[in-house]
Amino acid sequence: MPQLWKIGSIKDILSRHGFTFSKALGQNFLINPTVCPRMAEVSGVTPDSGVIEVGPGIGVLTAELSKRARKVVAIELDDRLLPVLEETLGGRENVTVVHGDILKIDLKGLIEREFAGMGVCLCANLPYYITSQVIMRLLEERLPLRSITVMVQKEAATRLCAPLGSRECGAVTVAVRYFSEPRVVFGVSAGSFLPAPKVDSAVIQLAVRERPPVEVESERAFFRVVKAAFAGRRKTAVNSLSMNLGLPKETVSAAFEGAGIAPTARAENLSMEQLAALAAALFPQMGSSQGEKER
Repeated sequence: MPQLWKIGSIKDILSRHGFTFSKALGQNFLINPTVCPRMAEVSGVTPDSGVIEVGPGIGVLTAELSKRARKVVAIELDDRLLPVLEETLGGRENVTVVHGDILKIDLKGLIEREFAGMGVCLCANLPYYITSQVIMRLLEERLPLRSITVMVQKEAATRLCAPLGSRECGAVTVAVRYFSEPRVVFGVSAGSFLPAPKVDSAVIQLAVRERPPVEVESERAFFRVVKAAFAGRRKTAVNSLSMNLGLPKETVSAAFEGAGIAPTARAENLSMEQLAALAAALFPQMGSSQGEKER
């Protein structure tokens, strides 16, 4: 296999296949030789496990994962890269390239079909423009994944892994922490890519929880409250919830008082337990009596 992190090798292969980078697809290929081996090493992949990769590009990370995993399934949206991957990954019998959209493909079916009897991880250099969508889909569908190790924009990494109660915390932070235990693993400079993006990146890892850290009567109600609370970050949570849920301020204030929460609290000040208590108080009709557990 050629040294695919070298600019000369990349340009040679892409030129022979008539490939040009697509800004719309957020294509940036790694040219730093240390990043992909390190990502593969921390991904949690073992010789007995399977791994899903999203957006393999020209196959640099794919190759590293294939050295460590029993099987790799790489999902690539851009059909122009399929012949490139056929060349660069040729001979790696434990690698399967699937042409598809990570936001549309039947992931549960893919895991059942491709990874029978294996523990499964996901490891990918995600296109930045769909980072949150991909991560939330992977978590919300409760796929049988042990962990999700992905490279994202540095700013997104800070937001996704922020501690609850911090200024960086947002609705997506709460959702990520509800389904997983996130951490920032290491940073990656913009110069590590071709073409170089305008921002630095970071590799994060989400250890998927077997069960959420807080019991909620209705996940739908819980996430409605989370989204509404953070929709007005400059407002108090009482005002934000009242405005975004269309509820009387008195009703929301009473829920805060019942949960022992200060009326001046802002969304980032609320714990997951407090958000769950507010959801139960504001939407009792969506509780466990209906068996409702979906977003």
